[in-house]
Amino acid sequence: MRRFVYCKVVLATSLMWVLVDVFLLLYFSECNKCDDKKERSLLPALRAVISRNQEGPGEMGKAVLIPKDDQEKMKELFKINQFNLMASDLIALNRSLPDVRLEGCKTKVYPDELPNTSVVIVFHNEAWSTLLRTVYSVINRSPHYLLSEVILVDDASERDFLKASLENYVKNLEVPVKIIRMEQRSGLIRARLRGAAASKGQVITFLDAHCECTLGWLEPLLARIREDRKTVVCPIIDVISDDTFEYMAGSDMTYGGFNWKLNFRWYPVPQREMDRRKGDRTLPVRQPHILFLVALVMSGWMMSSGFFSFHCLHLFSPFCFQIRNVETNQCLDNMGRKENEKVGIFNCHGMGGNQVFSFTADKEIRTDDLCLDVSRLNGPVIMLKCHHMRGNQLWEYDAERLTMRHVNSNQCLDEPSEEDKMVPTMKDCNESRSQQWLLRNMTLGA
Repeated sequence: MRRFVYCKVVLATSLMWVLVDVFLLLYFSECNKCDDKKERSLLPALRAVISRNQEGPGEMGKAVLIPKDDQEKMKELFKINQFNLMASDLIALNRSLPDVRLEGCKTKVYPDELPNTSVVIVFHNEAWSTLLRTVYSVINRSPHYLLSEVILVDDASERDFLKASLENYVKNLEVPVKIIRMEQRSGLIRARLRGAAASKGQVITFLDAHCECTLGWLEPLLARIREDRKTVVCPIIDVISDDTFEYMAGSDMTYGGFNWKLNFRWYPVPQREMDRRKGDRTLPVRQPHILFLVALVMSGWMMSSGFFSFHCLHLFSPFCFQIRNVETNQCLDNMGRKENEKVGIFNCHGMGGNQVFSFTADKEIRTDDLCLDVSRLNGPVIMLKCHHMRGNQLWEYDAERLTMRHVNSNQCLDEPSEEDKMVPTMKDCNESRSQQWLLRNMTLGA
């Protein structure tokens, strides 16, 4: 009898703590000012926690590594969408992600009366897993009273699973999802305009078809538009590896812009913005341009009073390449540096910008009007004005061995050293994986 009473006490205590955990999740996951007017029955964030195994592939944004036995199949599937489709298909459609926001962002409180939004997502022959993961991330991490609808604009896709199967699937989602079909391939901008014309929300949100929204992504954007309906806003663009689908936080100290050749680049936040914000990195950054992979604009308002990049929320020409190191899986990156500075290497983000290089007819490795230059054995690799005289700027790429050989020194471009892990090195050619570089053609836009 005593054992029976003891078991009841243990079960009752366990049940009490489960109820406390559920209450805390409900209280903190979306708002701390909930009222009866807004649907709060069982929050999407809680449902997502209950319905999946947190130890599965890619959970919390971790990298998915494909076994050696499946590498050949993985490479074949990679060609379909130019990302690791095998890895993507192993990851849950509602996978968990880390909260990488600044601590100051996590405690911000936003007005209750925010405008609602229609989310417009354009796709063309998109993979099932990446498209649906984008949709789920919007639904699961957005307060439903702010989410008027999701509009999927099909820019003349040819794959059967994006037809009736997709239409039947989205009918069962918790937020209204509308699919619009373009009669012929029209491109990203025309497709977005078509989606915008069909939208009902007070704000239109444009998202790429293979992105993932993180916790608290929507409220800061809508709050800024509530302050000034002429504003166009954009979040920090984080990185999802196209090779492993690892989630990597982007920098809040950069913003997008164009150079004089109209190439999109990431630049350091200027001092004037740092001064204007008085050191508060949670405040938005004014900028002359935003990357329209992800952007919000007030419905019906065509004139902007400013572009803003928000740091309290997180979410790519002919012969232009992303140059990826096989061993480190990182890419050459000019890091926004100037002439006479070293070229860098950084996590590949697939969005072009500082990672776009061209291999010219003069066999130069060029970034804007600067060329990679090596003046002595063992480097360093410096960015200098292109002089078109070959010499120290002459490189030969071996497409079979994947090596990038500097002709004058007869050495090969290699991975970074332990002393400086952000700068590639020059070493005697040895055909190791660290000296293998993949040149992937870059196309920006649809």
